[in-house]
Amino acid sequence: MEVEKLRDYLGIQDSSKDSMLEFIIADVEETIKNYCNVKEMPEGLLFTAYRMAMDVYRNENLGQEEGDVLAVASITEGDTSVTFSKSGESDFKKSLLKDYEKTLQRYRKAAFT
Repeated sequence: MEVEKLRDYLGIQDSSKDSMLEFIIADVEETIKNYCNVKEMPEGLLFTAYRMAMDVYRNENLGQEEGDVLAVASITEGDTSVTFSKSGESDFKKSLLKDYEKTLQRYRKAAFT
């Protein structure tokens, strides 16, 4: 994966976010290699990796100096209780791999422990 291509796919015009994009690329490649139980990134998953990287960039708000936006997770009226969670935190992290699982399955190798 190349930072320049990811930057282009995301519509980023300058190189100010390159270090964050490099981190995202490394993270996505590591996720794919770990899931597929391989040492090298399968060439057939290149476009899937770019799509995953774009999803990570758009959904995880990496590099933001401000704290995470909190969303109300639950409200209880009797004895008043309000629970907060980071906005979109659980939904996105749980769904990212599932969105690409069918594609990744074709490249997955059995792991023996």
